[in-house]
Amino acid sequence: MKRSEINQLIRDATDCFESKHWALPPHPRWDVTDFGLGDWRRHGLVLVNLAEHEEYCEKLMYAKRGMVTPAHSHGKKKEDIICRWGELQIRLWAEKPSPGTFDAISVLVNGQPQTFFSGEAVTLTAGERITLEPGTWHEFAPVSEECIIGEVSTANDDQNDNFFASDEVGRYAKIEEDEPCDVALLSD
Repeated sequence: MKRSEINQLIRDATDCFESKHWALPPHPRWDVTDFGLGDWRRHGLVLVNLAEHEEYCEKLMYAKRGMVTPAHSHGKKKEDIICRWGELQIRLWAEKPSPGTFDAISVLVNGQPQTFFSGEAVTLTAGERITLEPGTWHEFAPVSEECIIGEVSTANDDQNDNFFASDEVGRYAKIEEDEPCDVALLSD
């Protein structure tokens, strides 16, 4: 990703948060990624780490329509993904996605158990949440033009607890420094 694109995405996210009355804490910790795939418009996410503790973490995320967070799971992290504004589609799998996988998976949607077949998706509107246990494979993307996404989870370990379905996916973007950074990223 070009640094200019990262700077612009942070400005876009900030504008969206402010217009929807989501205040950020002082000195937020930003992360912007294309998941190492080189096309943030197809695979990308803007994240702000709000709380990072041994027991739990909280993130506020921003994405535009078309920006997919690729299929992944966590070995230890349990998380609630919350649509804070807009509409968010989350696709689920009981095991690593592969053709012909139709196993059922049960998750909590708004605190109520629901069963899905692998590869099925659920769409969350503002205020709705899904609870994902460790090992639940998932990918998500906005249905609306923009989406504000919340995450509350057990301890976060981006280096060792993100398992992507594709070996081509990486957690962080390779950055081309075409202009000065507006804010330092977690990966800087």
